[in-house]
Amino acid sequence: MVRSFTDSFPRPAFLLVWLAVMLMGIEARGQAFRLQILPKDGSEDLIMNQPLHGKPAVKVSRLDFLLSGLALRKKDGSWAESRDWFAFLSAAPGKSMTAEGWGTPEGEYTGLRFRIGVDEATNKADPGTFPPGHALNPQVNGLHWGWLGGYIFLALEGRWQHNGKADGFSFHLANAPQLMTVELPVEFRGGRPLTLAVEFDLNRVLEGVDFAKDDTSTHSRAGDPLAARLKQNIEQAFRVRGVNYDVYQAPAFTEAAVPAPPGTHPFKPAITQRFPQVKFPQDNPLTREGVALGRRLFHDTRLSINNKQSCASCHDQTRAFANARRFSLGAEGQTGSRNAMPLFNLAWSQAFFWDGRAPTLRQQVLMPIQDHQEMNETLENVVTKLRADEESAQIFAQAFGSPEITPDRIALALEQFLLTLISQESRFDQAARKVAELTESEKRGLQLFVTEFDPKRGLRGADCFHCHGGTLFVSQTFANNGLELAVEDVGLMKVTQNKADRGKFKVPSLRNIALTAPYMHDGRFGTLEEVVEHYSGGMRRSATLDPNLAKHPEAGIQLTKQEKADLVAFLRSLTDESFVQDGAANTATR
Repeated sequence: MVRSFTDSFPRPAFLLVWLAVMLMGIEARGQAFRLQILPKDGSEDLIMNQPLHGKPAVKVSRLDFLLSGLALRKKDGSWAESRDWFAFLSAAPGKSMTAEGWGTPEGEYTGLRFRIGVDEATNKADPGTFPPGHALNPQVNGLHWGWLGGYIFLALEGRWQHNGKADGFSFHLANAPQLMTVELPVEFRGGRPLTLAVEFDLNRVLEGVDFAKDDTSTHSRAGDPLAARLKQNIEQAFRVRGVNYDVYQAPAFTEAAVPAPPGTHPFKPAITQRFPQVKFPQDNPLTREGVALGRRLFHDTRLSINNKQSCASCHDQTRAFANARRFSLGAEGQTGSRNAMPLFNLAWSQAFFWDGRAPTLRQQVLMPIQDHQEMNETLENVVTKLRADEESAQIFAQAFGSPEITPDRIALALEQFLLTLISQESRFDQAARKVAELTESEKRGLQLFVTEFDPKRGLRGADCFHCHGGTLFVSQTFANNGLELAVEDVGLMKVTQNKADRGKFKVPSLRNIALTAPYMHDGRFGTLEEVVEHYSGGMRRSATLDPNLAKHPEAGIQLTKQEKADLVAFLRSLTDESFVQDGAANTATR
């Protein structure tokens, strides 16, 4: 009897990452190969955000890394090498990735080898060339360092207790000297479905690391002894758990895209190559007619209970589709509880609303209509009002091939329109293309933005890039940024019911930031200067404060007056004037 892999090796609650490979240079087509990485806390399964058994003062909140160069050692000592094989592994909920393919041919094998990180040529390549879903696409892994160049090979972050208080640690292994190679002895036969389970011990990774003496962060600068020590520890932290010849399952193929409705014309967004490649919904192809209907619905007051409020009432295009009020007013004058978020580059977003309660844009667009604090209408009533209008029926027919009006079609049209709101033409973008030039103050601000705060290594930056890195100016999904919380608003925790998410809110892009005041989820800051002051000074310490902020001194990084002015100047260079101009030209098309 063949047992399933789950029967043979218990699945950890926090991470199950399967990696399937296509081994090249093999004459015969092989069978499925899977590699399962099991993060461990000594002999126990690692539990994120809980004290390590071997280091009770330490909690791990992030464990992400890239694999490449998979190879299997044959019995004769030669290696079956992979080619162009990469994988992203993450301990974050919902971030584990699965790739399946064909692998090992018939024969006996005695070892396994892989690298943590990527070769120098790949590290220096343009990350925007990797397609959606690829392990090296920055939207998939969140490990590309943007302007600093290259990938983080392994990111290990968390909190540690000392002297009665909790500080953060942030270990980022990167650059050629930190490319790690793991080689493990393991005997198995090929030519059949195969799963190898490999344990990764976090206690071994941190062995000999004294946070108080060795520092709480590394960004793998040249000659950094902490990075070298961690590299050595990581290479020795893996051990084979076991081999299982599991039952082969056919790979799941993506279903064919739904054809566009008859009579419609494709809408092709023009997206700069500097942005990560993105995949639009296959079951809702963008058409000129669908986008036009979505734009019309976005401005239609009939979506509200008293026909007085539209989506555009709270999302002003001249403010990058944000709102000047701290809390938006609902259709009947009721005050909301959060600041309205700007609307652009939504195709790259992975969750919506400040607390992430909508996993997709299609779900999000219908929620404000029904929210009692906002438009306070029922979908049934909206459909009834639209059906009473002959012109609306005609426009729905143009977009969908028939005049039927339903909540689903309303959501599809709004999704199409919002996906086309692409902002990519700021002065910073123009300077990157060498058709404009930043001022000296803006250049200094950029340098502060992309430099970590690490005085022990002679680095004095604003550390902005950890949460707002890359060309989209956002590299994290949710974070606690040290704000004093209102009792009734705990952020992501309200959705997940996980105490480790308390105070975490969606990290917004900093594009068009000069236009989207007031700032933060509750609009507490009215100016960019106030925002910079918050990050410069001391902030609210808590168990869930982001490690990249928790590692700073309690008094903050204490930027000078000139540094604050330079940072604000750079942030203002991210304004896309063409995006906020009135009319349909705001939508990027080709």
